[in-house]
Amino acid sequence: QVQLVESGGGSVQAGGSLRLSCAASGYTYTYNSMMGWFRQVPGKEREGVAAIYSGTLYSATDVTYYADSVKGRFTVSQDNAKNMVYLQMNSLKPEDTAMYYCAAGRPDVYRRLYPGEYEYWGQGTQVTVSS
Repeated sequence: QVQLVESGGGSVQAGGSLRLSCAASGYTYTYNSMMGWFRQVPGKEREGVAAIYSGTLYSATDVTYYADSVKGRFTVSQDNAKNMVYLQMNSLKPEDTAMYYCAAGRPDVYRRLYPGEYEYWGQGTQVTVSS
């Protein structure tokens, strides 16, 4: 049984930082596995924030992808030994306020930040940024 559990959300003022964590268990990694972070605001579609290659091809280890809106501010990383994925969020803005989700899947190479490409999801952790 695959389980993804997020933690680390909270409230912060604009310009501040938060680090989200995702503990993964029961997931079988293959050559095209990715771990992603997504966010969703009520009434809006879920959007991709960042993704990191977590598959079995050594040459692609830790390759990352980011949405334009977070490039230079957010950093996705992983600790394979601990089955953990992290999202370091710096220079937070009020528009970053959302529920943040961790996801695991095998996305198409051109759709790595598309929610529909991911199979397993965590329950989410709320991030609130005040101005």
